[in-house]
Amino acid sequence: MKKFLILSLAALCCLALTAAAADTLTLDGTVTAAQTVTVYAPIGGTVDTVAAEAGQSVSADDVLFTLRTDKVYAAADGTVTGVFGEPGDSAQAVADRYGAVLWIEEGSVYSVSASTDNAYNATATKFVHVGETVYLQCRSNTARTGVGTITAINGTAYTVKVTEGSFIPGDTVYLYRDAAYTNSLKVGQGTVSRISPTAVTASGAIVRVAVKDGDTVRKGDLLIETLNGDFDAYYMTGTEVKAGTDGVLGSISASRGGSVQGGAPVAVIWTTGTMRVETAVPEDSRGGIRAGDKVTIELETDENATYEGTVVLVSALAEDNGGEASYRVLVDFTPDERVTFGMSVLVTTLEPEEAPAEEVEDDAGL
Repeated sequence: MKKFLILSLAALCCLALTAAAADTLTLDGTVTAAQTVTVYAPIGGTVDTVAAEAGQSVSADDVLFTLRTDKVYAAADGTVTGVFGEPGDSAQAVADRYGAVLWIEEGSVYSVSASTDNAYNATATKFVHVGETVYLQCRSNTARTGVGTITAINGTAYTVKVTEGSFIPGDTVYLYRDAAYTNSLKVGQGTVSRISPTAVTASGAIVRVAVKDGDTVRKGDLLIETLNGDFDAYYMTGTEVKAGTDGVLGSISASRGGSVQGGAPVAVIWTTGTMRVETAVPEDSRGGIRAGDKVTIELETDENATYEGTVVLVSALAEDNGGEASYRVLVDFTPDERVTFGMSVLVTTLEPEEAPAEEVEDDAGL
């Protein structure tokens, strides 16, 4: 009888071990991010340079890409007489309020509206030409003199841009073909007026104003840089789009020469220190794993690198996995420097704890 009891006990132990082994699951998994950060384009524009690639480790201040600005250049030589726009401002809003983002006062601030009606009575002096140089003398004060260039002609009327000299708007001047003001070379009479400063406008958001009030500029000098759209000046005042957080760049959609829309997602960053394992359990084994279970995680590249994990999710929604239903499983764990995003791992459930064995006595009281 004692021998029978011992054999029975051994059989029960064997069954228990078999059942425990049957309750243990080993699943293929992948290290993924427990938390991601989406980077949005603060403003629309054309991508100029891309400084990062998917899979690259980044810090919060790293530049992901830059935007190409629209540039406004000086149309003529002159002096900047008023700058009303600042980085972050809407160029259109500034122009609506002040008439321009900035103004340029050309080197010549006088214009003369003239006519050949009062020219010397000769055929040669009754005909003037665009681009011709003329010499001006104020009728009421002969000390006010100057030099000008004819810029437009309409019949007997013509316009002169004053290039030298100082006058008072409203002065009446005589115009001559020589600096000696010879009467027989007089080509007309006109009135001096002030040339209005040139309004400089732009569209979009101002990124940079390259000049300041009082600066002297030459034709072709850079004045303003803008980007399409609007943004808060306290949020972005340049052309760089940065990561904003530490982690690994999971994806980036910006490409050189491509366009981005303000507010659109342009990159996803897998944040550092928030790794987890994602795996799937087949439908017929779903009952063998549940949220809260402890598991072991083993790196496929190093079987000696094991970690303890906790199941945080067993999805209640089945997913099609090659014709077979499976359920998504997420496992949290604490990684070390050997673990990287995308690594393949094995997730093994722990054997259930066995109940303490009860003492069994044989018929002999042993």
